[in-house]
Amino acid sequence: MNLSFDRHRRLRSSAVMRDIVRENYVRREDLIYPLFVTEGHNIKNEISSMPGQYQFSLDRLEEEMREVASLKIPAVLLFGIPDNKDAVGSEAYNDEAVLQSAIRMIKAKFPDILVIADTCLCEYTDHGHCGPLDGHGCVLNDESLELLVKTAVSQAKAGADIIAPSNMMDGFVLAIREGLDGAGYWDIPIMSYAVKYASAFYGPFRDAADSAPQSGDRKGYQMDPANSREALREMNSDIKEGADMLIVKPALSYLDITRQVRDNCDLPIVTYNVSGEYSMVKAAAQNGWIDEKRIVMEQLVSMKRAGADMIITYFAKDVANWLKEEA
Repeated sequence: MNLSFDRHRRLRSSAVMRDIVRENYVRREDLIYPLFVTEGHNIKNEISSMPGQYQFSLDRLEEEMREVASLKIPAVLLFGIPDNKDAVGSEAYNDEAVLQSAIRMIKAKFPDILVIADTCLCEYTDHGHCGPLDGHGCVLNDESLELLVKTAVSQAKAGADIIAPSNMMDGFVLAIREGLDGAGYWDIPIMSYAVKYASAFYGPFRDAADSAPQSGDRKGYQMDPANSREALREMNSDIKEGADMLIVKPALSYLDITRQVRDNCDLPIVTYNVSGEYSMVKAAAQNGWIDEKRIVMEQLVSMKRAGADMIITYFAKDVANWLKEEA
């Protein structure tokens, strides 16, 4: 029999063969673990809509950080949950606030772990929006920038290694870059939430961070999920303004956006595997409907394949443990 066709299966014939031709890997070094820090003592509150995720007071955060360090997860992304909120989110730029205190503790006790500070006002305002409002409930763009600069400088002063502004105000990267440089923090990189969609996948996060808008929504400043060309405009603005790394958020429904961003810039790309994506997998796994490990690793490798260099994921500890088992 004289057959002439391609023999693709030759490179799939064994586990070792598949390993040596594999194109993309998820590594421990790719992982960024989000953490929620709240005020008080001896607090470790499980987030009902995010099984296995918690709000930590500072004393219990140290316990969690010891596990993060033991798993050699290289970076954490911190979100603060204050007791007191007001119309301008003043606890965000209070040098003694819970987030700044958490940064100082981690850098003192776990100096080799990178601390990324989420720089936004939504967790700190009593209305749940990402900046002060005008009389019609619309977020004031330029007035928000002044407060975001104060927040970023306060976080850098506390010891943050990376500032990650997530507010989606126009001009936010330029304002923060100039503010950091003016305060002497020219060496602190900005990991910009450059491409952040007004997504339904954020629901569980808003439970975790107590940041749901009290009225309206965030569609006036976050991107329309129907748009892709807009992502490149946002990306180009942030690059021009001085961003050092770019985040695409969410991940799974926006792999095409990650690929477009990757193909059009040479900065490090971060994708955020958000709370809704996490919670759906956890719920299905708890019901025995899926193999959690295989599903998670397949999802994360799809993000790497799309062009992500780093992945913010609530699965970081799980993945680090799985990788350790396979080593």
